Amino acid sequence: MISITTSKNKKVYFASDQHLGAPTHEASFPREKKFVAWLDEIKEDAEAIFLLGDLFDFWFEYKTVVPKGFVRTLGKLAEIKDSGIPIYFFVGNHDMWMHDYFKKELNIPVFHKPQVFKINNKIFFIGHGDGLGPKDNGYKRMKKVFTFPLFKWLFRWLHPDLGVRLGQYLSVKNKMISGDDDAKYLGEEKEWLVQYCRRKLSQAHYDYFVFGHRHLPLEVQLEENSMYLNLGDWIQYFTYGEFEDSFKILKYNQ
Repeated sequence: MISITTSKNKKVYFASDQHLGAPTHEASFPREKKFVAWLDEIKEDAEAIFLLGDLFDFWFEYKTVVPKGFVRTLGKLAEIKDSGIPIYFFVGNHDMWMHDYFKKELNIPVFHKPQVFKINNKIFFIGHGDGLGPKDNGYKRMKKVFTFPLFKWLFRWLHPDLGVRLGQYLSVKNKMISGDDDAKYLGEEKEWLVQYCRRKLSQAHYDYFVFGHRHLPLEVQLEENSMYLNLGDWIQYFTYGEFEDSFKILKYNQ
């Protein structure tokens, strides 16, 4: 378990689901500039930054090639990390093929599964959120195929011009940006991440469950001292999480 204790007037920040590159690089460019502006702003008082996946709408790392673009985002992350602020990255269902590029180039650790952190003596369960909880069996089967080493090896044999273009097309085609169900809270019986959190609470205590993936800002009280939070997205809501003594979901209005 990684422990973080904030210094005076410092905060821990969380963001998810920027989907840079969707539906096209040109269309997402204003959103990228807004996200970079937010990073530039929070670096002044950030103790640590958590990025909870789907930063890119499609990402695949060949041995010597990564997708073109996103230089403003990557440059800002490098600047922040080089300044001494830790950044933690969790892969989502759109950038699940991330390997060691962030670790080698930016010195940012990459997590492929949810992790437990202790922040100011509060226990956080943190992840992207895809494939957790009941149902969604079709996606779970698809994820097993996409993460199977043989499938990744075969995809790598596609020329990057073809592979990246195909990946971007399928990513946008397959409901990569929030759909109708993301527009409203469905209630605890249909919110599978809420059900997942309750099941985890039956095994151990967590003060905060923090996820992305859902694309809808949510704050759900699970127990008196336990809360589920979903960070929303940077497509429609431009929301993020901020933690000092308590957790807040805020909207970036720059």
